[in-house]
Amino acid sequence: MLTDILNQEVLRNTVSDYLMFAMLFIGGFLVVFLLRKIVLGRMKKITDRTVSKLDDILFAALDKNLIPVLYYGVFYISILNLKLNETIVSTIKFIGALIMTIYGIRFATAIITYGIQAAYMKKEKDETKKEGLRGIITFVKIIIWGIGIISIMDYLGYPVKTALAGLGIGGIALAFASQAVLGDLFSYFAIFFDKPFEVGDFIIVGDFLGTVQKIGIKTTRIASLSGEQLVFSNTDLTNSRIRNYKRMQKRRVVFKFGVVYETPLEKTKEIPGIIKKIISGVPDTAFDRAHFFSFGDSSLDFEVVYYVLSSDYNIYMDIQQKINHHIVEEFQKRNISFAYPTQTLYVSKAAG
Repeated sequence: MLTDILNQEVLRNTVSDYLMFAMLFIGGFLVVFLLRKIVLGRMKKITDRTVSKLDDILFAALDKNLIPVLYYGVFYISILNLKLNETIVSTIKFIGALIMTIYGIRFATAIITYGIQAAYMKKEKDETKKEGLRGIITFVKIIIWGIGIISIMDYLGYPVKTALAGLGIGGIALAFASQAVLGDLFSYFAIFFDKPFEVGDFIIVGDFLGTVQKIGIKTTRIASLSGEQLVFSNTDLTNSRIRNYKRMQKRRVVFKFGVVYETPLEKTKEIPGIIKKIISGVPDTAFDRAHFFSFGDSSLDFEVVYYVLSSDYNIYMDIQQKINHHIVEEFQKRNISFAYPTQTLYVSKAAG
């Protein structure tokens, strides 16, 4: 009786065939489940104790991408014991190839992304500079996914080689049509590798100035001092003269002032020494020179040059303010008057 039931056919397969499929599927499912729990569980404990991040990335990639493939593999091996319609078999094979391709691409992109980040951060210790890697990583992912899609199309029997040959000719026309986009893309690579500026740098481009917020594949965004966001194409930036104040080690400062013509010669000679003493006494400065350099329309003009040993603009302004206060204080002690625009009118009395 039991033998008759097991040999009974349903949709071209016997009951025993279906039981074998169920046993293989459940058994394989349990094997994969235990593999994940025991083997990967122990791997997780080991990776948690290590300093390197590579094993953590590898474990996460295996857990997220290998296990789903194994589950489908169990289903695929189990169902091969059944006699199925050719269309169903082709569909199952296609789904299997699709799943393996997708999870294979995800695994590859996870490893390659970590490799790029590790290689970059080995040179650049600042973690905030990872922002600049997004465009490179996105570009790499597009290439990997493109290869995966071409592989699937080739598996389905599409004439991929013919299509690629056609794209070679059409690609020339496409390149001409998208010169601006491609130019910005290559400019992004130039900015990334040559590093004329980075996120957080204060730069001046022509009449525009501000802090770099984001460097994208096509555009770079800058927060201006007045609050609005400036958006430049990468090609515009690589073709421009950029002044990067973040890279400045020290700031050269030149300022001028004038004293009245009535100032005695002795005090005029003392002024360069007074200025030198004031600047030398202010921290984070390096005095260069102070000279009585010209006769103005209503003043004796002096020029002063010194260096601020910092690139920070606020520090420069604080130092200049402190120097100005000291100059006013010292001139008041010595009764030296600053000049301001004046005119003297001489009237001669005509002979009667």
